[in-house]
Amino acid sequence: MDEKYLIDTQCWLYWHINPEKLSNEQYQILENGDNDIYFSTVSSWEIMIKHKLKKIKLPALPFRYIPDRIKKDRLKVLPFSLENSLRIENLPNHHADPFDRFLITQAQAGDMIILTDDPIFERYDVKLLM
Repeated sequence: MDEKYLIDTQCWLYWHINPEKLSNEQYQILENGDNDIYFSTVSSWEIMIKHKLKKIKLPALPFRYIPDRIKKDRLKVLPFSLENSLRIENLPNHHADPFDRFLITQAQAGDMIILTDDPIFERYDVKLLM
């Protein structure tokens, strides 16, 4: 069975803006067009908020940049579902960032490997590639 990867927001930004911050294995998986890489709608929401607050810079406005990159990179969009939101209740409170908590529940529900550089993710019952 082929692996499914969920890219966390920070790694997605690294991939396009600072690829040297990715691990070699993460970079190879992302660049290999045969892998199933998912981009969560949660990440889109996070990027839009952080861009509006001027916490991140992008080469173009996010409402154009995000869909253009998703298409160019042939990523699959993963919507955030009611099931995902309800899983939060049983998720330990190791991580304060709600966006990361949402990504963890999506990865758990979809049996996905999260591409991340966040060591707090290791405290959860989720597959990781750091």
